[in-house]
Amino acid sequence: MTLRENLQALLDLLFPRTCVVCGRVLDRSEVNICAHCLGDVPHTYYWSREHNPMADRFNECIQRHVEASLDAENLPDAPEMYAFAMALFFYKSGSDYREITKSLKYRGDFGTGRMFARELAMKIREAAFLADADLIVPVPLHWTRRWKRGYNQAEVIAEVLSRELGIPCETSLLQRTRRTKTQTKLGVEQKGKNVSGAFAVKPGSVCEARHVILVDDVCTTGSTLSECHWALRQALGPQVRISAVTLACVGS
Repeated sequence: MTLRENLQALLDLLFPRTCVVCGRVLDRSEVNICAHCLGDVPHTYYWSREHNPMADRFNECIQRHVEASLDAENLPDAPEMYAFAMALFFYKSGSDYREITKSLKYRGDFGTGRMFARELAMKIREAAFLADADLIVPVPLHWTRRWKRGYNQAEVIAEVLSRELGIPCETSLLQRTRRTKTQTKLGVEQKGKNVSGAFAVKPGSVCEARHVILVDDVCTTGSTLSECHWALRQALGPQVRISAVTLACVGS
């Protein structure tokens, strides 16, 4: 073995690396996740389906904004385009695969987050409906939460996608205007109210993109993504397509 391999073997002995999903001690050739769990990742395959359950859920939330605008007689300039959306794998209660996003979000496990972000980038390349995307925008954290956590997990994912896909990433275009409760323990209706009006485009921002990809770690009800979509829509106008991608989404 090389010196580097010997050093890694020693480190593994002193500080065993474990699978982020099942907790089993990893072999020397395994990184972040064991071969068994890697082979059973519950992929969505949404990158091959322009219309899929995540996209439909996203569009239902967007439509509520459109209908509210009509009720307020704030008529849209043009019909809202169907918003594309996809995720890499399913996130569901009781599944150990939830640990992939939880490990990134709450434990700063950048290695695992970036590993799966690279796989997400590969699937985005296969998604014909995202082929013309020219800007990546992560869902922002409120500055107080970012200061406390030290990073924004959506940015970690977005920066990998930007590098792998060769698409610019703009982390300051979209801002969270107020601190919201964590969405984790809220019901569907509560989640929508919690993030309502919580995002805005930074004043004075100039954006010439034609197809923006919103990036987050997990899509549950679609409320957060749709609020970000609506903030971008008001600032960028009807001609810009806005899509969404996440590492995981709630589903079966």
